[in-house]
Amino acid sequence: MTDFLGPVAWPPAPLRTERLVLRESEAEDRAAFLELFASPEVGTYIGGSRPRDELERAVPEVPGRRPGLFVVDLAGAMIGMITLDRRRREREGPGHVSPEAGETELGYLFLPRAWGCGYAAEACAAVLDWFADALPGEPVVLTTQTANDRAMRLAAKLGFSELERFEEYGAEQWFGVWPSVESSV
Repeated sequence: MTDFLGPVAWPPAPLRTERLVLRESEAEDRAAFLELFASPEVGTYIGGSRPRDELERAVPEVPGRRPGLFVVDLAGAMIGMITLDRRRREREGPGHVSPEAGETELGYLFLPRAWGCGYAAEACAAVLDWFADALPGEPVVLTTQTANDRAMRLAAKLGFSELERFEEYGAEQWFGVWPSVESSV
């Protein structure tokens, strides 16, 4: 598949860090996907969790099998996911690097039992390094609620630079870019 990132083939070979493997999803990951999307803790800053029975019907046998989605695997079990999604401007407003708005957005979700262990930083850094090699010089954007202290700390740790803050979904949003492209904005 090449429409996701232009000439970059998907999926890449699994990415390996000191503790993690970032790979394409498999059927064995379905239970972890259900747990992730049904978790009230995970849903706090993303619009809430979804009812488990609804997820049981909606989530496919091999969930998350799409370009840009990495399963984060620790010792053979899924603990989270990272996404790289192409964004296009759908309306006027804040939260874009350029007027053309053809940027890639980093997203991530981890099971609460994996929080506080540095897995998100380790996995996101590996994905950003892969992305920088695949598409040198192309920026990655990140949006999070300013109330999400963990996400704000992770954005800073990963090297995202704040471009703006704005109000959306009834909360203040933080919008940043990696690597810094402030001089071209």
